[in-house]
Amino acid sequence: VAGFTDRHFFLLAVAIYGLSMIYSVFLWRKGFRKDDHVNYFLLLAAFGLHTIAMVKRGFSINQCPVNNLYEATTFTAWAIVAAYLVIGLLPRLRFLGAFASPVLFAIGVFALMPALDPPRGPKPEFSGALTSLHAATIMLAYGAFGLGAVAAGMFLTQQHDLKFHKLRAVLSLLPPIQRLETITSRLVLAGLVLFSIGLEAGGHLPRPEGVSYWQDSKVVWSILMWLVYLALLVLHRVFPQSSRRFETGVIAAFAFLLLTFWGTNLLST
Repeated sequence: VAGFTDRHFFLLAVAIYGLSMIYSVFLWRKGFRKDDHVNYFLLLAAFGLHTIAMVKRGFSINQCPVNNLYEATTFTAWAIVAAYLVIGLLPRLRFLGAFASPVLFAIGVFALMPALDPPRGPKPEFSGALTSLHAATIMLAYGAFGLGAVAAGMFLTQQHDLKFHKLRAVLSLLPPIQRLETITSRLVLAGLVLFSIGLEAGGHLPRPEGVSYWQDSKVVWSILMWLVYLALLVLHRVFPQSSRRFETGVIAAFAFLLLTFWGTNLLST
């Protein structure tokens, strides 16, 4: 263990995310009819290894580990599982893990691609606490959006069961769809607040001369994502009867975020 690098610890965490995903398949097949202690503790163990990996990377570079796509991706996954472990303390919400583990495993496998973590060149300039605030709030916002998408997936599953498999829905330990809808909207709202703080903090960071913060490709993309999530919340409040559309929109928005995040980072100055 003493010779393990941060990537070794993260690889072990991803392996446990994979075990959690496999176990989740059995929970899905059984209709979520028993409490989910096993999956919770699997994700807790993975979180411990994931945290060690991030701490080791942070100490190795003496700064917040969000300097390339690998580090940003691992931070996002860490934020998702951290939020789940807190929410999962409530037994009726513990089955979020069965929906979160496939997402965490997929993100982890993607993050392990060598191209995302190239050899470190000159260290980037950082401005201390403000940079950490910017990076942490943005990544935690992504985590909240991701967990919101997970809750939305639970909502759609429960709604489908109520429509086509009424007995399975009655016997299931999943939370009622009204509660899942509330959880989704609150997670999206929390993510939007964190996102706003992160964008504002980023505007005060040092940048190359002649480069406008608000015209950078990553910032323009971030503003677009901010508007998408704001529109989802506003439309959900104005048209509360369209719950299915809101939940589907939250899932689609997070999928778009994951698919376009890497490209905007590469284009950003």
